[in-house]
Amino acid sequence: MSVIETIGADFRPAERVTSIAVSEIVRITARAQGMKKEGLDVIILGAGEPDFDTPDNIKEGAWAAIKAGQTKYTALDGTVELKKAIAAKFKRDNGLDYALDEITVSTGAKQVIFNAIMATVNPGDEVIIPTPYWTSYSDIVQIAGGVPVLVPCLEANGFRLTPEDLEAAITPKTRWLMLNSPSNPTGAAYTAGHYRPILDVLLRHPHVWLMVDDMYEHILYDGLEFVTPAQLEPRLKDRTLTMNGVSKAYAMTGWRIGYAGGPKALIKAMAVVQGQATSCPSSVGQAAAVEALNGPQDIVLERCKSFEKRRDLVVEGLNAIPGIVCPKPEGAFYTFASCAGLIGKKTPDGKVIETDRDFASYLLESVHVALVPGAAFGLSPYFRISYATSEAELKEALARMAKACAALV
Repeated sequence: MSVIETIGADFRPAERVTSIAVSEIVRITARAQGMKKEGLDVIILGAGEPDFDTPDNIKEGAWAAIKAGQTKYTALDGTVELKKAIAAKFKRDNGLDYALDEITVSTGAKQVIFNAIMATVNPGDEVIIPTPYWTSYSDIVQIAGGVPVLVPCLEANGFRLTPEDLEAAITPKTRWLMLNSPSNPTGAAYTAGHYRPILDVLLRHPHVWLMVDDMYEHILYDGLEFVTPAQLEPRLKDRTLTMNGVSKAYAMTGWRIGYAGGPKALIKAMAVVQGQATSCPSSVGQAAAVEALNGPQDIVLERCKSFEKRRDLVVEGLNAIPGIVCPKPEGAFYTFASCAGLIGKKTPDGKVIETDRDFASYLLESVHVALVPGAAFGLSPYFRISYATSEAELKEALARMAKACAALV
């Protein structure tokens, strides 16, 4: 349902929002929460949010800032203290040097993306988005009047963009390529070897800028080493925006702090957009982020190991269900499994499972397990599970799914 269908006839919305729907993830979660309020035992595996709490040292850093009176407006796009912490993080973890005026801080990484797109994309400009993708990417491009160019990345290629497909998608109107590794929704990660041919394509097209979403940097498995494009190819650094945040690695989704490093002119233009949208991010959230980045990092590794254990549990459980095939993700905390083997089957009440949306709806209504169909991310017939929840809930959800799938004929 689009925005225009949810409002009264007397209201005339701007054209830029009439084709954009409320996130399917949000709608599914709302339906599941409503069922919970009705007393049903619903397991929600749709949210992209760690179930861990924010570490105590980060909370204490925020509380110290509150007691010190740091509750006023800050500099527009980030305090000096936080920008210094971000610069140190980029240098420490990624080997990247950014001056303070090459760093921006926003109310979550989503605002970083919004600011960048609004500051650079004119009507008709194209943004290449490898698919499946986090749904906000394309919606933000559309709001700015741009054209999302969705490039399918098939399971056979590890859900990764190939240089051939990138080359074919580039036109004179291309403004940005967006990359996300490890990926939401697939968990696919790009190694240096995967990135190299893609970066070579970009070197041949100097009008194309690169926006990199590194939000799941610290949730990477099987000993894989994280790399980011500007680190691998310095010749692209002056047209690359490297984004990150504290939401996932530090379980700080509600603190709403995202950040990025990029060329000074771009960062300045993004600040103009932010200045007319939200102004500065939360002063207390920024203080907490300083402690997150500067403080002990041991807990990040510990939690990654916990996610890896859950990943293995879910992948094994899904692959044990006839009709479902689940590749092993390399990072993040999602599985993206195929339900192609169940398409065309009938539910006990005679309804045909025609799509992955039908499959997700069947699971929610029959065994009260909420997950997100692959169609929401631009690729069917798949479904995404977030395993950022307890092992007990994951085991119960898998048992329910197995029972529901066994009932299909």
